[in-house]
Amino acid sequence: MEVSKSDHGKALSALGASKGGKARARALTPQQRRDIARHAAASRWDQHLDAVPRETHTGILKIGDREIPCSVLDNGLRVFSARGVSRVVGSRSKGSKSRADDGAPQLPPFLASSAVRPFIPDDLLAPLISPIQFRPLHGGRTAYGYEATVLPRICEVILDATRGNAIRTATLAETAEVLLRGFAQVGIIALVDEATGYQDVRARDALAKILEAFVAKELRPWIKTFPPDFYKEMFRLRGMAYPPRVKKPRYVGLLTNNLVYARLAPGVLKELQERNPVLETGRRRHKHFQWLTEDLGHPKLKDHIVAITALMRASVNWQSFTELLERAFPKYKELPLYAAEIAEEEAQSEQEGAST
Repeated sequence: MEVSKSDHGKALSALGASKGGKARARALTPQQRRDIARHAAASRWDQHLDAVPRETHTGILKIGDREIPCSVLDNGLRVFSARGVSRVVGSRSKGSKSRADDGAPQLPPFLASSAVRPFIPDDLLAPLISPIQFRPLHGGRTAYGYEATVLPRICEVILDATRGNAIRTATLAETAEVLLRGFAQVGIIALVDEATGYQDVRARDALAKILEAFVAKELRPWIKTFPPDFYKEMFRLRGMAYPPRVKKPRYVGLLTNNLVYARLAPGVLKELQERNPVLETGRRRHKHFQWLTEDLGHPKLKDHIVAITALMRASVNWQSFTELLERAFPKYKELPLYAAEIAEEEAQSEQEGAST
């Protein structure tokens, strides 16, 4: 007969195992019991903090002469300090507690009047009575804040309540109007990002996502990607014979970078050049397209090549082509189309061709 773990537990209990904890507690000094209880409480608090988002960026948002502390949290939320919001709208309270002494959720002081309650939409009540709890960047007590997108709605409630004579404080309505006008000029998320310095991180994160989507982590096998028509049209517009009697001049690679990879997506050309550097021979070991992802990078490249080839085919000369190109596919990073190194490579190639 198989004995379960619960049967073992019952047997141990019958032998007095459950009494061991009580006996140990009686053997401890009062100070030891206090230390154990304090350690247990600290462990529970640490577990609670693990679930609380952490502030990664902080700053002050200035609109007119009003200043509101704001933050970006590690979960991506942008928040305004609950105390800062209370202070900027003229509340005398130093900050709203999320719950009253009896545990009931509370509204912010400036909206707590029973006359104002009818002007607060039901879907706004939850974020107002339950501010976001987060750990400050530089430590200290847990802070509370309102998600940034909530503040414009708070201002709207204040103005609606003022028009309905539920709020009679002129400065409160004036502040709400000033804030709303400021928010209308620039998106609220952008304002918080600028005030905290998060916009630089946001740009890097966005670029990283683009490169992750376009550039593969490992080299892919070579497959024919650039059709002959692409180079036929390029050579025609450049006044060169196709096919060339020798290998394509190196400046053709520079032109290809300029026409294709620099216009494919932000940062892609630079990333490819780092992954696939120029060797001592002056050429690269692999083709750039071997580093593009199979699901996005390579298909986008092929579509782009088709579009560029069509533009070249519709152009009578190189200048008219580049004018069409700049309108249709402007570069993500400005590079001169007639760079000095292209001209130098072209002259060298012509000399080599004349000597063969």
